Amino acid sequence: MNHSKIEFEPFEYSYYDYSDWYSNNAEPTKPPKEVILPCDPTADDKLFHICMLSISLVVMLILAAVTRKNKLCQGFARGSSSIFSPTNFLDQTQSKGLVMAVFGLVFSKLAMLMIAPDPLPFCKYTAAEIKEYMKIIAIFYYPVLYYPLLVCGTVQRKVGYVFGALLSLSHFGVLVWQKFDCPKTPEIYKYYALLASLPQMACLLYLCIQFVFLFVKGPETDEDLDSNYYNNYVKLLLKKKSSTVSSSATDKPTLAERILEVPKSYIYIPEKVFRFPLKLVVSAFVSFVAIYHTALLLVVLVVPTLHIVRAGIDENIAFLLLGFGIVLSDDRMEVVKIVTFYTWLLEVCYLCALTLSCLVSLIMLMKSMILHRSNLKGLYKGDIYNIYNSQKTISPSKPGIACWMGLTGYQTAIVCFGMAIQTVVFFICFLFLVFLIIIPIFHGRNIIVFEIAGKAWPAWVTLILVTLLQHVAAKFAFIKKEAGTRDLKNRESLFLLTYLLFLINTVVGVIVAIWRTVITALYNIIHLGRIDVSLLHRTAESYDPAYRYYTHFLKVEVSQSHPVMKAFCGLLLDMMIEGGRAGQKIRDAEEGIQEDRPSKTTSSRRVRARWQLLYTLVNNPSLLGSRKHFQTLKTSESVLNGTPKRSSQKGSMKEAGKTAAESNTKETPTNQEKAE
Repeated sequence: MNHSKIEFEPFEYSYYDYSDWYSNNAEPTKPPKEVILPCDPTADDKLFHICMLSISLVVMLILAAVTRKNKLCQGFARGSSSIFSPTNFLDQTQSKGLVMAVFGLVFSKLAMLMIAPDPLPFCKYTAAEIKEYMKIIAIFYYPVLYYPLLVCGTVQRKVGYVFGALLSLSHFGVLVWQKFDCPKTPEIYKYYALLASLPQMACLLYLCIQFVFLFVKGPETDEDLDSNYYNNYVKLLLKKKSSTVSSSATDKPTLAERILEVPKSYIYIPEKVFRFPLKLVVSAFVSFVAIYHTALLLVVLVVPTLHIVRAGIDENIAFLLLGFGIVLSDDRMEVVKIVTFYTWLLEVCYLCALTLSCLVSLIMLMKSMILHRSNLKGLYKGDIYNIYNSQKTISPSKPGIACWMGLTGYQTAIVCFGMAIQTVVFFICFLFLVFLIIIPIFHGRNIIVFEIAGKAWPAWVTLILVTLLQHVAAKFAFIKKEAGTRDLKNRESLFLLTYLLFLINTVVGVIVAIWRTVITALYNIIHLGRIDVSLLHRTAESYDPAYRYYTHFLKVEVSQSHPVMKAFCGLLLDMMIEGGRAGQKIRDAEEGIQEDRPSKTTSSRRVRARWQLLYTLVNNPSLLGSRKHFQTLKTSESVLNGTPKRSSQKGSMKEAGKTAAESNTKETPTNQEKAE
């Protein structure tokens, strides 16, 4: 083979000068690479954790003694707490900030744990054979470590707030100290550990401030049944709506109002008399922290690598591209500039995709909060079919309890996974947009997409014209309006046109099928991080595990935390606690042994209140399984999937009416008629 005949004229091998690269047989000059060595902070992590565990154990023992002594002294106390119940997850009135901060702290630690070289702080240089076992132990260790922070806020004692402030301040101070000593670490990216610890610092700082604030303000005394929230909710529910609201609802909205309604539907606006369950609030906050950690991990895994690749591009890239038959330019320096520019475009596309994924995740999280509120308010009113697609009994179940416990973890994991998938898909879309559309337009070459579309322009024009023809004919030729009604006309022409356009509509159907696939894929990818929306058809929602977890969670939450039920229970406990003369008078009145005849006004109020309470309880599907007639007559004629029929409601109303009449034997018929 004659090598002299091989043509490499564009690269001019004989004139290539290596004098700039080599000097005295040295290696080629490259940008110096920064080497990050392992760093040991002056505040030893092992010693700190040993001390914190010991101090936390002592704090727990002191709080246990304080709560036990308080229970023995008070006997019965509403809202009493225990160190074994870190928080009441079924209480909608308690302060949610402490719980959110602790959950965010634990998740941030877990997010860093997955890639940490030493999962547990007690052993350094963990061997690869036992690292996975250490990670499993660490998953249980860190929740135990931060458990006292929850207990300090739950006991509602000033001593608990003092201990909580000291513990959170110790964690915060040591963490800041360690990051100040060792801001750079060799894990993935030199500043990853510092950036990943920012949510931990924020949560610990909030805990310090909140504990100090609670110590100054004093313990909360109006939580759960002591709060006025449930009574206010019932008052708002029974409040008569003004006629102006109904008249304005019938008015047809203008075009500007309909356009503004779209962004408003994605903005969560708090309501005065409605509070989210604690589990949903914690889930939303932890999901927000998960979005930050996922975005940070996706950035440090890709962007520094692209920087290294771009910094290492030199004239040799021209030879590499030539091996694949790609000739970008005759000038090697111009090839370097082009490849560097394309690499920079890759980074821009990736960052744009990641930013779009973060925005979509945040918007979907806010939309979920709006739908959570709508679903809860609907279930409170008995609108079961809208959530479950069938009538069901709202009561706890074994899978429901498991799903209720794991809802926060499920949603957090799904948000992380969905955000990663969204980033990959959006990155591919941006690459297609930039490299196949935008750059070919600017440079005027490699316009493959436009060439394909240009060759097929007769087919596109035909499809568009046929589609327009069908819509125009449907509007003007085949629809007649008479006396406010619509009907078909020119049926012969309609049948003929249907036959003639059969084949062209088949081609249109192919395009519709492709578009349907794209829309379905994009919709599912965008909503992949939401558990309140099923990605399957309405009839197959039960096969969507995330949505099934959510619906089971709603069952448990509504059955145990219904505001009307808690308002009623609060009134009953008030009567039990008051006791004394007032309680004795109420009991005497109910047993009919009161000597003095009540006045007409008192009698009317009592009868009206009893009938209102009776009506509220009869129409509450959550209490259906506890009624006496339901337990004795479990037939399909009386109950349909947990919802009473009209006949059963009338029967229960009659039965309850007899009870109310017997308890009011002293009342005169005239007073009862006035009360009704």
